[in-house]
Formats: sequence, C-alpha cells, structure tokens
Amino acid sequence: DEYQWKGPFYFIQGADPQFGLMKAWAVGDTNNGDDEWGEEIKLAEQAVQAINKLNPKPRFFVLCGDLIHGMPGTQWRKDQERDLKTVLKNTDQDIPLVFVSGNHDIGNTPTKETIDNYCKNWGDDYFSFWVGGVFFLVLNSQLYFDSSKCPDLKQAQDVWLNEQLAVAEKHKCKHIIVFQHIPLFLRKPDEDHDYFNLEKSVRREIMEKFHKAGIKAVFSGHYHRNAGGSCRGLEMVVSSAIGCQLGEDTHGLRVVVVTDEKIVHRYYSLNELSSQGIEKELLDMLAKQN
Repeated sequence: DEYQWKGPFYFIQGADPQFGLMKAWAVGDTNNGDDEWGEEIKLAEQAVQAINKLNPKPRFFVLCGDLIHGMPGTQWRKDQERDLKTVLKNTDQDIPLVFVSGNHDIGNTPTKETIDNYCKNWGDDYFSFWVGGVFFLVLNSQLYFDSSKCPDLKQAQDVWLNEQLAVAEKHKCKHIIVFQHIPLFLRKPDEDHDYFNLEKSVRREIMEKFHKAGIKAVFSGHYHRNAGGSCRGLEMVVSSAIGCQLGEDTHGLRVVVVTDEKIVHRYYSLNELSSQGIEKELLDMLAKQN
C-alpha cells in the first residue's frame, strides 16, 4: 500500500538527544563526565510533547543518532538508554519512531558486538521503508567512518544498499530520502575531512552512488549545529541537536514536508514548535492534494 503516492505528507527529524553530554561538556570531561542527564530528559520530554500536539500528525519521527552519550562499555550507558526509552514511550502511538545509529551508540570504531548490542536495544542498524510512494533508507554511517574492526559488516551494508537502490528504481518511487548520523559534508562536497564529516574518497563514492540513484536528500545530525549544502541536485541537511548545542542554534526539531516535486524543511526550536506548531506556509503545502 505504501508504494503508492497519495499526496503530500510530513515527518519530524530530530538528532542527538545524547543523554549525558551537557554535563560532560560543561565539566570538560567528555569521557567520564556524563553522570547526569536531567537537562536532556526535560528537552526530550519537550520534544515528544511538541510532536504529540501537532495536527495533522507527522507520518513518523526519526532520531538521527547519538541517542545517548555513554559509549559502549561505559558506566552510565544502560541508565541513559533506560531513561530515553521512558521518555520516548510517551510518543503518540500513531507516530512510529525510527532510530538511526550514531557513533556514541555503537562506538567510533564499531565492532560486531557493539552493533549487535545496539540492534537488540533499538532495532536494525540499517534498513529501508516506504511511506506514501517515497522510499527511505537508514544507513549505519559508522561503517563508512571506520569499519576496521568489522570490514565484513561494511561490505554487507554496501551489497544491501546496491540491492535497495535497484528496488527503488524498479518501483519508480516518487523520491528517495536517506537518514544517517554523520553528514557526507557540512557545507561543501569538497571540504576537508574532519570529525564531523566523512573522509573525502568515501564521501565521493557514496555521493556518486546517490546521484546515479536520483537521491534528493540526506538528513543527518552529529554536528550539534545546523548546516548543509547542495551538490548536483542532492541536498545534505545537517540538523542541530535536541540535546547539547555546540553552536548558536537552539534545541530543536526539523519539520520535513514531502510534496510531489520537492522536499521542503524547516528547523524549529522546541519552544516554537510547542507554542506555535507548524507555520501556515508548510501546512498549505500539505493541504494541496494531487
């Protein structure tokens, strides 16, 4: 049923609730300073309440990685996961949750064990789904960042991705949209590689594949600031965090409207979304049935 285009819809993208980072950042100890996350609990609760109030309802709510701050094997991780799940359970039951793995969820250099552990807790580390004629791909970007301890898992994702893009072509989907934690790039496709983007040769290879497949947009987090850019019809959208801000942005969520021709999005602070909801311009786009 979801293979068919039925008119415009929207979804909510969030990133980096990252329970524990605000305290760790404040005390200057990002390895062990994450022993409190009351601030993040409040922000995640505010995000869920804001989403629940929206009318019409979003088709889903995707969280683009770094669900918690505690790296695999660290002291507070289980408690952080438990508390985030408690908050997310209050999401309206008609709004499905989609989880994307981030570096804090599976480690900067993931292993089979860390990925298995994530999958037990949050679901598959990569998968695809359809909504109203649009094909969505969730990728494990850590396998592109550093797969040295699990090269076979990276290879498996690559094979799977090629198969999925062939499926998309066969079904003549309206759009293909990708979710991953680490951005391909922050502003320009040829920018230098650092902690917040993918290595240049890896980036080029992925972007070539995405161009050929006609992918319109990639949504990510990781940067804790809003950023992004376009390259040959592919838009890279980098959303700031629900949790700790590393720049000038406010804690927020992105509203993404999918129409027949295009993908339109706007970042809202949690306060804005809570008090005013979605602005008229985006609501009007949703009201235009084909």
